[in-house]
Formats: sequence, C-alpha cells, structure tokens
Amino acid sequence: MSTTLLLELFGGFMGACFALWLATQSLASPRSSWLAGLAPLRPALLTYLQRPGLLGSVGLLLLRLSIGVMMIHHGQEKLADPQQFANTYVASLHLPFPLFFAYAAGFSELIGSWLVILGMLTPLGALALTGTMATAAYQHILTAGLNIYVLELVVLYLGGSLALLLTGPGRFSFDAAMGAELLAEVDRSSSSPSQEPMGFSEALAPAVASQPQLGDL
Repeated sequence: MSTTLLLELFGGFMGACFALWLATQSLASPRSSWLAGLAPLRPALLTYLQRPGLLGSVGLLLLRLSIGVMMIHHGQEKLADPQQFANTYVASLHLPFPLFFAYAAGFSELIGSWLVILGMLTPLGALALTGTMATAAYQHILTAGLNIYVLELVVLYLGGSLALLLTGPGRFSFDAAMGAELLAEVDRSSSSPSQEPMGFSEALAPAVASQPQLGDL
C-alpha cells in the first residue's frame, strides 16, 4: 500500500472521528450549562448554517468538494517527504523548527480537506486551509515577487477556503444537519425551567414525615 493512500485513509479516519465526536456532543442533555450558554448565539449560528438557499447550498457543496479533493493531494505530498518540504519552503520563511511546521502544514491540509469535504466542523477545516494558503502566498511573494503564474493557484485556493470560512458550509453538510439538532436542544433548554436534582435528605424528607411518631402511638 502506497504512502499517499495511507495518508488519505488516515485523514478520512480523523474526519470520521471528528464527526462522531460532534454527534455525541449534540446528544447532550438539554439542561446542560453549555447549551444554555449557546442561547444568545442562536441567531448567528442559524444564519451561518442556513444562510444560502437550495441553489446556494449546491454551489457551496461544489466549492467544498473542489477545494477539498484538490487540497488532499498537496497535504499528501508534504507528509510523504516532510524534510524536503521543510528545506525547500519552510526554511525560506526563517521560522524555527521547520520540520515541525512542515508536518503542521501537511496535516492541516490533509485533515482540513476532509472536514471541508464532509462539511464537518467546516470553520475549523476552512481556517486550516486558509492559514496554510496565506502562508504559501506570503512565501511565494517573498521568494518570487508578484508573479501571477506562481500566485494564481495559491490565490484561488485561498479565496475559496476564505469564502467557505465566512459563508458557511451550506445546507448539504454535517454541520447543518447536526447544527439543527443542536439548536433544537438550545430551544428546549431555554424554554423549559431549570430543575436542580434533589439531594438525599430532600428526597428522604417525605418518607420520614409519613412515618408514625412516638406521640401518635
């Protein structure tokens, strides 16, 4: 099995783990404190997750698939030979620990691509891709100047990932589906009165009061 296929499978596994984690979080108790804290953010979350209509969501789905599928290839290349990427690109930025940043860029592109494709934690995935592409654009300008033939692909990836970060994943995504469930939990949490569980002495008090006293015998 090739290294690139192993890296792609690893990225898919990590994306699935993120999906399972968020699914378990969305099934939390509606009376939990963190859900109550999300109540003021409900209008902004609803707008972010359900902003575009049907055609807009189809367009965002195509954009997510295009950017995510193509960016997986770049992440695989970096992780296949991180030392070469560190020597060629990271060293020119004069950053400390170039090998560390080479691995960080590779995993950001690989895992971020899967998150964007699935529409799962899309802001996190789009932010990872935006960060790596912004750094790549700065490196190209630093070494080659404003060369349009060098910058065009990087700028396209940067613009697409930044658009996803600001616009949202669209309705055809895991975020929209599980976000709707989460917002429903927030509504139930804010509409139902909070009930604190009774302590042992409070639960025992009615039973004690019903017992016959010595004066009653």
